[in-house]
Amino acid sequence: MSLRYESTIREPLINGTKDFHQVTEDIVRPIEGKPGTLWYVGLYISVAMLLFGVFAVFWEVYWGIGVWGVNKTVDWAWAITNFVWWVGIGHAGTLISAILLLFRQGWRTGVNRAAEAMTIFAVMCAGQFPIWHVGRVWDVFFIFPYPNTRGPVWPNFNSPLLWDVFAVGTYFTVSVLFWYAGLIPDLATLRDRAKTKLRKFLYGYFSFGWTGNVKSWQRIEALFLVLAALATPLVLSVHSVVSMDFATSVIPGWHTTIFPPYFVAGAIFSGFAMVQTLLIVTRKVLHLEEYITLGHIEAMNKVIMLTGSLVAMAYCSEFFVAWYSGDFGEGGQFWWRVDGPYWWAWWCLITCNVICPQMFWFKKLRRNIAFTFYMSIIINIGMWFERFVIIVLSLYHDWIPSSWTYFSPTWADMGFYIGTFGLFFTCYFLFSKYLPVIAIHEIKHVLRVSGESYKQNMKSIETQPLPEFVERVSREEHISTGVGALR
Repeated sequence: MSLRYESTIREPLINGTKDFHQVTEDIVRPIEGKPGTLWYVGLYISVAMLLFGVFAVFWEVYWGIGVWGVNKTVDWAWAITNFVWWVGIGHAGTLISAILLLFRQGWRTGVNRAAEAMTIFAVMCAGQFPIWHVGRVWDVFFIFPYPNTRGPVWPNFNSPLLWDVFAVGTYFTVSVLFWYAGLIPDLATLRDRAKTKLRKFLYGYFSFGWTGNVKSWQRIEALFLVLAALATPLVLSVHSVVSMDFATSVIPGWHTTIFPPYFVAGAIFSGFAMVQTLLIVTRKVLHLEEYITLGHIEAMNKVIMLTGSLVAMAYCSEFFVAWYSGDFGEGGQFWWRVDGPYWWAWWCLITCNVICPQMFWFKKLRRNIAFTFYMSIIINIGMWFERFVIIVLSLYHDWIPSSWTYFSPTWADMGFYIGTFGLFFTCYFLFSKYLPVIAIHEIKHVLRVSGESYKQNMKSIETQPLPEFVERVSREEHISTGVGALR
């Protein structure tokens, strides 16, 4: 007999007196029931934003990229800023799903499904910006590295822009596989509970005839480990590759080796903030407070505090390296950010990304839902300004004074950006209605060792005489050996 035991001092990951049936009922209730008013309001607003974005993109394609605010000097501006920002948003999903799985962190189970979906939707939004930034979008296939059979025009395999296609494409593929593999057992649960033929057919089709036998669980758990091992390097590689778009150039403020780790830390920082924004709203609207607990919120705030400190160190390192290099142009570029025409963008960056996250050192604030929600929005505003400062403030003030100019976005720039928010939240609202936002089978696995009812049960049996204690624990262990029942 193996006795699995977890300290009763550790905070439970599931609140309330729950059993396996109650877990299923609570998580699938939003799917089987009619959505509330807030869900419809959110969906309609998201669709309206998406339609506005579609019109802005149509306007840009019809009239040309000149309707954006780009000019002779600042040719990488609003679109590439938003591309880097959205790619960064997607980093938290892979981190929560892959790395925390390999490190056996139980608190990931309450948040990983929503984070994985967020990753997919964020990468979908990010991938649009380079495509429309081409201008002649009907020629966008020239950036793809298929065999060189186009005469004199060949892909440049040395270009970091081509690396983006590989990196982001691989990242998206692995993220979809990881997300879908975790959905299969839950889709089978929805199939078995479906009350209409259409739902039963669709959930049954996409669950691949899942039966829940022991062999199936062994295979899918092995698949999880393989995908986690593949996805873990992507957390480091994807945003490192994006940073190479800048670091391999000679633009002042870009030509630096600190960009890869700096971009990765910033991506995790902004990604976790977006997860907090989504989950705080989700737990309230779908009444999942007992599964997305204050413990989950606090754990993610600790990661935000850590990565925010790393980003602050990177900001300091940039100024130190610029000063230590003795290069007048490099040093002037960074000091120009502080008191130049765009001083307001730089100070917004510092306030949102350096000063505000330090408040999470206080436990009371880390566990405050309202404060965490506002902070998550502030952090992502700051991270957007970080990308804006890196891209625009280096281009508008380069080596040639005669080319210095000022960039201002147009309504078409803003409309495209708003449209990506519409796409993101439309996808998320539909996901929350038709698929479980929490992994049912993973929550059931955690329930036995980290649920509040389990901890109370352990406290009670620890006070019993030794023979009764051994008999009861043996019975608990025997019941748990049925993998299908456990799931």
